[in-house]
Amino acid sequence: MVSAGARIKASGHVIRKGVFVCPANAGPVVGWPATRIPGSGGCWVVGMVDLILRGGTVYDGLGSPAVVSDVAITGDRVVEVGRDLGSARRVIDVSGLVVTPGFVDAHAHSDLVPLMAQAQPFKLLQGVTTEVNGNCGFSYAPDASALEELTGEKVPDWTFAQYLDAIADAGPTNHVATLVGHSTLRGAVAGFDEHLREGDLDRMCELAAAAFTAGACGLSSGLIYPPGSYAGTAELVALATVAHGYGVPYTTHMRDEGAGLAAALDEAVEIARRARVRLQVSHCKVAGRANHGQAGMLLAKLRQARLEGVDVRGDQYPYLAGATMLAALLPPSALAGGQVRDVLTDPAGRARLRALAKSGGTGAGLWQDAAPDAVLVTAHAEAAHAGRTLAAIAADPAFAHLEGDAWEVACALVAADPAATMVISLMSEEDVTEIMRDPLIGVGSDNGTPVGLEHPRTWGCFPRFFGTYVRERRLLPLEEAVRKATSATADQFALHGRGWLGPGSWADVCVFDPDTIGHSGTYADPSVQPSGIAYVLLEGFVAVESGEFTGERRGRVLRAGQ
Repeated sequence: MVSAGARIKASGHVIRKGVFVCPANAGPVVGWPATRIPGSGGCWVVGMVDLILRGGTVYDGLGSPAVVSDVAITGDRVVEVGRDLGSARRVIDVSGLVVTPGFVDAHAHSDLVPLMAQAQPFKLLQGVTTEVNGNCGFSYAPDASALEELTGEKVPDWTFAQYLDAIADAGPTNHVATLVGHSTLRGAVAGFDEHLREGDLDRMCELAAAAFTAGACGLSSGLIYPPGSYAGTAELVALATVAHGYGVPYTTHMRDEGAGLAAALDEAVEIARRARVRLQVSHCKVAGRANHGQAGMLLAKLRQARLEGVDVRGDQYPYLAGATMLAALLPPSALAGGQVRDVLTDPAGRARLRALAKSGGTGAGLWQDAAPDAVLVTAHAEAAHAGRTLAAIAADPAFAHLEGDAWEVACALVAADPAATMVISLMSEEDVTEIMRDPLIGVGSDNGTPVGLEHPRTWGCFPRFFGTYVRERRLLPLEEAVRKATSATADQFALHGRGWLGPGSWADVCVFDPDTIGHSGTYADPSVQPSGIAYVLLEGFVAVESGEFTGERRGRVLRAGQ
């Protein structure tokens, strides 16, 4: 008997990743089931496909109008989108549901989540198949030891390659790509010193190049956080120029998102122009009540930069509050030299910082942008503080010696735990919606670790975007919303084959009910499971079925250039 493999080879067909593909002039193998691949010059996938998602309303992720179609998948790839695609080893009826590429989270902080003992499906349950980590200047390699007090995380002295290998060995629950952080690079060579020594920048560039060689998908900065905040523009241009050599973007949590927003945008664009890199402006916002109404200015600067040749885009989370370290209330100089406790326990030091914080503007911290009752402490070494506003803590008898002075209480809280975190209300609905409508802005959750009293965006960013803003408020047509959540980010980070749905794309797929998708989590009760997410596929594997995680860690580490 002639083997199947021999028959395939004899007829001029080739085998690619276990799928039989034949050239146009050969035609399908006689007697074998075959699925034609549109746009391939007449090639066919020979043999029964693995899975068909039948009868869904398909959005390709590129902004095209929806079509009611079947999606055929074999192995880890989509092989056809159309009707009457024949039989499959498994068919899932998705009629009445929306079928899209898996969502791509532009701005995540799940860097260490894969190392947790249990699989963490909090992103899959939102329809997210790929996250971009290492944002805001903080990656956990190379050598993040200098940042330990600030981040609260003790990790090995990894090279970037070792970090990626550790994540791959642990097994991520969804796909992850990772940026190398400017603050981490700076901390590795200079700690929290404000000024670099001769040779330090050259060493930072060498470490950055090693990270890009290992697969870092870009360079990130967080210019309100020390030690990154100590850098000048030229330092950032030098590192971004290294990124240019590897074809990866520069992402930035800018130096100011409030009173100094315009100047911060100008600096970000200047860095990208001089280094010739793609620019991603992280979590686009207008922070602080006194600054509300400047969304149009922000968007106009992005558009003008594109007209001048800078490939700039941005991302946004659909909430009026952000989340970050409690220390961000204070001027970054509070942490200079890594002596935060010494500075904050000195009355003269606190007085100096208070004057700087009240001055507002770049380098003053977030103190002027939010009232004490708009600051919710979400994690602290003293557990009793978590879940209470700064105003409520200041009124606590335990702080009676500070006479209700919220500034003094904030300093005391940070001195006791520099890694404490907060949710802070900063934005206006009008600015959020104006930014959200713009085609240059994608979706990024800015999530934290999925434990405790994290911001609800950790569990519900994408469902909230589609449920609250797309379905209920009709802010965007669904095809544009899908593009923002998929290809808009995948293209920016060169995640080839992801973020779109068509023959040859990776079979990362989200299937959701457009009538029920949403998230009811609140700042007080954030970890509610989203509604409306029916199925999520990771490279053809059904990772979420009928709204429930199927239990396997099937994500991959996505290395740039590979």
